[in-house]
Amino acid sequence: MSNNSSPSNQSSPSDRLQPENWRYESAVAEIETIIGKIESGDLDLEEVFGQFAQAVESLQQCESFLAQRQSQIDVLIETLGDPPNP
Repeated sequence: MSNNSSPSNQSSPSDRLQPENWRYESAVAEIETIIGKIESGDLDLEEVFGQFAQAVESLQQCESFLAQRQSQIDVLIETLGDPPNP
């Protein structure tokens, strides 16, 4: 049995959370729509829970996306201080 523990063979939790065609702006719009539906009071309790669960999942995707981008920015900022190679 082989052990696939190398980083290249494992997907990170954020990779599993974000589909390939996922977009941050679309996720935020979806969350805003869900909030509007919940605040309207027109949903029954079961629908509220379902919509809430969907919003939480979208928020987790957004948080993961932003954390990844922050890490990338941190690396880029660190490289700005590096002396150029001769």
